[in-house]
Amino acid sequence: MSSTDVSLVVDFLNTLDVEDDTDVLTNAATWRAWSHERGLEASPVSAARSARTALRAAVGDTVDPPPLAVPVTIELTSGGPALVTHDAVGAVMAAAARLAVLGQWARVKICPADDCRWAFYDESRNRSRTWCSMQVCGNREKARSWRRRRA
Repeated sequence: MSSTDVSLVVDFLNTLDVEDDTDVLTNAATWRAWSHERGLEASPVSAARSARTALRAAVGDTVDPPPLAVPVTIELTSGGPALVTHDAVGAVMAAAARLAVLGQWARVKICPADDCRWAFYDESRNRSRTWCSMQVCGNREKARSWRRRRA
């Protein structure tokens, strides 16, 4: 598993920050900046929004996954077959495909807290992590549950 693939996919999913009410994909300039920070060529922002919506749905966000197709080329290099892309969305989808092929896709999750919805990679041995942070979201939910039981 490549930590670069994990980082790229999780960072892309987190271009939407529910808690801070920010979205990198609200305009082309912030999307270009995000892409260039990662050494990628920015795709059209509409393609990025569609890809993010589909990927977030695929990892458990509350929306139904819309259909999505992204062109990716497989080239045979001296190191073996490689997924080759020409833009940021293709790079994210290629990284997601590599995670799926390696059996790691199920470790990419969305925090179930309605005021968070942060994407994270579950590194627990038994893949049972629920919250992006037990200290923040998990603790809030435990406190809510305790108050409900006491009421």
